Amino acid sequence: MDEERLSKLENLQKKGINPYPYSYPYTLYSSQIISDYSKLEGSAQKVAGRIVQKRDFGKLAFCRLQDNGGQIQIMARADILGEEMKFFASLDLGDIIGVEGEVCKTKKGEISINAKKITLLSKSLRPLPDKFKGLLDTELRYRKRHLDLIANKNVREFFITRTKIIDAMRSFLNSRGYLEVDTPILQKVYGGAAAKPFTTTHNALDEKLYLRISNELYLKRLIIGGMDKVYEFSKDFRNEAIDSTHNPEFTQIEFYEAYKDYNDFMKLTQEMFLHILNSIGKNPSFECQGKQVDFSKFSTISLYDEIKKHSKIDILSWNDEHEAYAQCEKAGAKPSSRTFAKCVDALFDKFVAPSLFNPTFVIDFPYYMCPLTKKKRDNPALAERFELFIAGFECGNCYSEMTNPLEQRKKLEEQAKALAAGDEESNPIDEEFLQAMEYGMPPTAGMGIGIDRIAMILTDNVSIKEVILFPTVREKSE
Repeated sequence: MDEERLSKLENLQKKGINPYPYSYPYTLYSSQIISDYSKLEGSAQKVAGRIVQKRDFGKLAFCRLQDNGGQIQIMARADILGEEMKFFASLDLGDIIGVEGEVCKTKKGEISINAKKITLLSKSLRPLPDKFKGLLDTELRYRKRHLDLIANKNVREFFITRTKIIDAMRSFLNSRGYLEVDTPILQKVYGGAAAKPFTTTHNALDEKLYLRISNELYLKRLIIGGMDKVYEFSKDFRNEAIDSTHNPEFTQIEFYEAYKDYNDFMKLTQEMFLHILNSIGKNPSFECQGKQVDFSKFSTISLYDEIKKHSKIDILSWNDEHEAYAQCEKAGAKPSSRTFAKCVDALFDKFVAPSLFNPTFVIDFPYYMCPLTKKKRDNPALAERFELFIAGFECGNCYSEMTNPLEQRKKLEEQAKALAAGDEESNPIDEEFLQAMEYGMPPTAGMGIGIDRIAMILTDNVSIKEVILFPTVREKSE
């Protein structure tokens, strides 16, 4: 805290001024006054916000007030405020005030409020960073998002856009008869994704629980129960590394529809994204990271064919993991482990992913990589799965869902064996889910889309930390 500001606070309290009142009846935001100036000129209005700039010329002073709508200039004149002019002069950058006055324009033509009464609403005890020239330290911005929002005007727009994206997805699915639901975040058995979970303990039950890595298996139970169209915006948690496209706590939407397959969801996905772009005021083609991305041009490619074409490796011919790993190393790919799945991922990342900028459905994943997916109809060595890539990033994952309970049990048993053998991203068997499947699950398509990555792309950012209000960062002392 700043000692001089503390002293000012004490003086205010001695004078009987409450520096932290309960409320203030403002009438309009700054943006409303500016946009409707022709109608509001000469009217008395009340505004409230934070002082972010201040200029004092003795009997005439100005400050710039920042509120939820933007900024507006406050004009303080000694002939109008009288003794209150001294009070105005004592205010600091960062103080939050309420101003009552007349809407006007200065001689220079700037829309302003000619103050008649000023009320302190919150005394700031710390100075704003960099004399309000901007908070430039990236890591500090993420740790202290409140300062980031005060200092950097564009940051708030990122999060407004993010909210509009979520609203657009919700309205799109609601209009098609989907039902929004909630499923457990704390789970006794985790599953639905290849990821290592966070663990916790429920003291009263004396049981280990997991923060969900996905809500997939619960949403499928709702499909089994006869809820044919369901979706959920979910917070999921994966105990993994942090980088520009990964945060341990992230947001995704998963939606499932009975009697559909992954071909149906390709069409649905294209329609959804055109609806999102229209809702946030973007054209189907726009610039992202210096390149044009065009949502009117979704393409489809085969993962199997593209890897074979560019690396000369047939990922369906592998007999053991050592052979797969050796072939990847020879090709210059670097798998993070020796599993088939990680080897495929490494080859794809090296030879295919860098060229995927326009929206692309990547199909033809090996069936051995897809424990919750049906076999491809014309090639049982492959799965009916697609991943959605946009601007080079994987943004979504879709299956023609496995509905055969016997085959599903076999696949989950393979996962459990891999987990026992040390593959931390494999899943245990969810017996309750398997028993639910045994009652009969209709043909179903399901998809998950990462909200953080979509928001990153549509706001033209290079990191998801820019669109997560409070991203996970390493602790650092003041």
